[in-house]
Amino acid sequence: MTGPREMFEAREDEQRLENNPALMPPDDGIVFIGRIASPWTTRETCPKNMRAARETGQKAVLTIDAPYRNGLRGLERASHVIILSWLHHAPRDLIVQKPRHAAEAKGVFSLRSPARPNPIGLHVARLVGLDQNTGRIDLDAIDVLDGTPVIDIKPYFASTDAIPEATIEGRDEPGVRR
Repeated sequence: MTGPREMFEAREDEQRLENNPALMPPDDGIVFIGRIASPWTTRETCPKNMRAARETGQKAVLTIDAPYRNGLRGLERASHVIILSWLHHAPRDLIVQKPRHAAEAKGVFSLRSPARPNPIGLHVARLVGLDQNTGRIDLDAIDVLDGTPVIDIKPYFASTDAIPEATIEGRDEPGVRR
């Protein structure tokens, strides 16, 4: 299996933390509640975001482990869900990164890169199907590698989760009013 440092090549102007968070004692415990089955097996083939994932037309399946399946009760009412995943292949000590498309390096907290001290992925997906008994959740798409652990699921509320006027300076966002 390829490790985090091998999956993320070093680029000019990048900086790593002195202490790798993956090797530090945990502040608290996080449990994986399930895994994602996706068509993506390499970083090169995995879509970079949910929009790109949807454009492929590839579906995904999230399977919740047996002890957590009762937590799915009522989720079938949601059209979309927020999935928090643990991006287990990502390095955790890269604090300044130089994205391929960027002219200059940026701090990890100003990027959506999976490489971060706590590699938590956030995905909003359309709920296509749900079987509480088996823990199977069918999704319209996902932008993570096959086997990615899941740490939480929440219903998506357009009334409170969507912020149409949100912007990032210097980034063109189609459909965003300025």
